Amino acid sequence: MSNGLQILKTSTISAARRGVLKTAHGEIQTPFFMPIATKGAVKTLSSADMEKLGAEILLSNTYHLYLRPGMDVMRAFGGLHKFMDWHGPILTDSGGYQVFSLAARRKITEEGAEFASHIDGSKHMLTPEKSIEIQQTLGSDIVMVLDECTPPEYDQETLNNSVDRTVRWAQRSKDYFEQNRDTSNNPGAMLFGINQGGINVDLRVKHANDLKQIGFDGYAIGGLSVGEPFEESCKVLDALQSVLPADKPRYFMGGAKPHEIVAYVKRGVDMMDCVLPSRNARHGLLYRFVHDDLSRPDFYETLHITNAKFAGDLTTLDFQQSGYSVSGNERTFSAADIQRSGHSIELSRYTLGYLHHLFDVQEVLGQRLATMINIKFYLELMERIGKGIEEGKI
Repeated sequence: MSNGLQILKTSTISAARRGVLKTAHGEIQTPFFMPIATKGAVKTLSSADMEKLGAEILLSNTYHLYLRPGMDVMRAFGGLHKFMDWHGPILTDSGGYQVFSLAARRKITEEGAEFASHIDGSKHMLTPEKSIEIQQTLGSDIVMVLDECTPPEYDQETLNNSVDRTVRWAQRSKDYFEQNRDTSNNPGAMLFGINQGGINVDLRVKHANDLKQIGFDGYAIGGLSVGEPFEESCKVLDALQSVLPADKPRYFMGGAKPHEIVAYVKRGVDMMDCVLPSRNARHGLLYRFVHDDLSRPDFYETLHITNAKFAGDLTTLDFQQSGYSVSGNERTFSAADIQRSGHSIELSRYTLGYLHHLFDVQEVLGQRLATMINIKFYLELMERIGKGIEEGKI
């Protein structure tokens, strides 16, 4: 098949679906989770680490990479894949979220978003065309149109005007994308539109129809991870379920707790990203499965490794006794074991007690191991969800 989504299984008890998304840098099993490699790396982990953990795609940030290392460096390397030595697909955001998060540093006009760099205060204009140019230089496999991520406090008139402008920006983004496809570092890239509208269901549906008229390779649902209640996000997804094209991938942008991810997949979402696993890891919060019933929100728990009760805990960090052989009191690992089992081998070398110590003495290895644990959890969660769809349980 050409680049795009192939649906292999649709649930009989929800709107969940399982499939394969083909990109210029390989196929991805859906639904899937994208670890955040904001500046060209998942914090504390390398591209080799991500391969061993089983990540199929990474998400990087247009705004940050534009400022540092800059597009001259990216052109010299031939794109982000070669720069970070990552051989799988990459999705880059458009910079639209920074338009939202840097509210004190930016001004929005019809042309685009003018902002002051958080690094040196220098002024920059991010237009729909500029955003696409940057992403084509990066060589992204999935390119996002420039949008305005709308905060919850927008009044209705401001929200309407913002969404209308986002439609015009989407059209400009697509025009530039198509006109410059052949000179891109990734001519086989896909372009996604982004649906906005806050928690106003009618506006969300109208905007989705406007984006469909333009036509995109996939559709993202943005602006639902900036303070909206989980229940309201679910209502928006329910409303968009029958509106967004069934044969195109659907991307829920932004944060989601594990039980929320399950709920979003049940509402037709194929792909998502979240800073929680890596961010929480750096603060010593770990995710662990409790049972296999994903229909119950208590299928996982969180461990605060800085808690004194873990000081003498002998539980291994892969939370299971597997992937290694035992000789006397020592564990032995062959090269084949390591290649086959990835980071389960590495994590099984260490205990919760040791990880507690690393955080206690502020040793950076602690953050690295904790990040492995959480990324591994989120990736395994998506595997379990996919299996649940196959078995008719989700």
